Amino acid sequence: MKLKTLLLLCLLLCPLSALAAGLPTITVGIGEATEPGEVSTAVQILIVLTILSVAPAILLMTTGFTRIVIVLSFVRQAMGTQQAPSNQIVIGLALFLTFFIMAPVFEQINENALQPYLGKEISQELAFTRALAPMREFMFSQVGEKDLQLLVDISKSPQPENEDDIGMLTLIPAFMLSELKRAFQMGFLLFVPFLMIDMIVASILMAMGMMMLPPIIVSLPFKILLFVLVDGWTLVIGSLVQSFG
Repeated sequence: MKLKTLLLLCLLLCPLSALAAGLPTITVGIGEATEPGEVSTAVQILIVLTILSVAPAILLMTTGFTRIVIVLSFVRQAMGTQQAPSNQIVIGLALFLTFFIMAPVFEQINENALQPYLGKEISQELAFTRALAPMREFMFSQVGEKDLQLLVDISKSPQPENEDDIGMLTLIPAFMLSELKRAFQMGFLLFVPFLMIDMIVASILMAMGMMMLPPIIVSLPFKILLFVLVDGWTLVIGSLVQSFG
């Protein structure tokens, strides 16, 4: 009873203490605009909130995150370690590697678009155009011609004469297809040495008559040992970063 009484007093006193301290409050409402500038500001806020909501999708579709996270997932599956490293570690490592790879692109966007716009030197439309230029250059450096041609044919748009004639709605899915293709190619090369270990272990167990023992239990320590001896994480991360060069 004493504990319940103390909890009740705390619940009653907390709002009173907040009022006494004069804490600020935040209210959201809808009212009539008295000036045209208020309408444009509200529209800009709505656009910014929309961009923030789709920012993860933009990060996935226009950077090297897709290739990195797929290759790292293939490494885990090839070794057969199930949840080691965990999904949080794989995604976190892929995210920071993406920032590392995309750093030159982000620096160009900051220097040519963001800082001039914050300094009120250029308009919002010009800042958006300048921000897209480094991203398009990066995606064009990684996209395959066949994937790009496939999207152009599907969209039934005129044959582009140069890169400026290709819109973002065509470039982004073509870039994603190329990233998936390269990620699976690298994943295949990662699977080969581990698959050989599984086959050797399975053959030895069958020759010894131990067919009831799962080969994965015996081959897992050998695969981890091989991966550690060849400094596997350094090789994988180095190959991933160099693949964007």
